[in-house]
Amino acid sequence: MSSNRGFTVSIEDVTGPATFTRLPDALAALWDSLRVLPLGWSQYEAYRYFFGPGVVERVEAFLARDGEFGLTFAMAGRTHAVRLVPVRAQG
Repeated sequence: MSSNRGFTVSIEDVTGPATFTRLPDALAALWDSLRVLPLGWSQYEAYRYFFGPGVVERVEAFLARDGEFGLTFAMAGRTHAVRLVPVRAQG
């Protein structure tokens, strides 16, 4: 992850993009935003499990494989995207 300058996170129609220098901080911000949403029990528990112990390693694996990380959830009758993307160094 040394080739990036941080991580940008967003939750479609919930939060605008925010950039963090460290991956753990970006993931904590995502979870802080997600956990207060009216997700329903199943979605909440799935996200709580995913953002629990080992989340940094899980997301690092997604980033290494796919170059970005994304999930979705349903709320108020529609699907919303959760995104985390590395901010690449310019040059």
